[in-house]
Amino acid sequence: MSTRETAITNIIDILKDMAPPRPAFVTREPFDLEKLSMRQFPALLVTTGNEVREDIAFGGKRQGTISINITGFVRSDGREGIAMSVDEKRNNLIERIEEALNNARNREITGQAVTTHVREVVVENRIPPLGEFTMIVEVKYVFAKGEV
Repeated sequence: MSTRETAITNIIDILKDMAPPRPAFVTREPFDLEKLSMRQFPALLVTTGNEVREDIAFGGKRQGTISINITGFVRSDGREGIAMSVDEKRNNLIERIEEALNNARNREITGQAVTTHVREVVVENRIPPLGEFTMIVEVKYVFAKGEV
């Protein structure tokens, strides 16, 4: 399996197994947000983004940096003071995802130097009761030329 596929598969497994309350719906396939039931929130769409590769040293070593895009959707019932607001739910989910990813920063990719970090979180403006964000996670790894 390629390093790209190993990294994204590992991230999806971690997101599906987060400490409760965990996301109800995690997928790699785009979906129609309007067709999700209330029980399928929070929902996550995880996709592989761009990759940058560069030579890092003599002796045939290279470094790859893969961007993994995690798009999160939350829903609030809109009652102030009784339930969490959309913003609170979004912030809570962002923090829990980052904590879960930080628990295994090597993405279980053996034989390669690997590190993972959240590079950016972009909050999308949606009309409540829906909230959305995109988290860009970078997975950096070192490999020998001709491998991957």
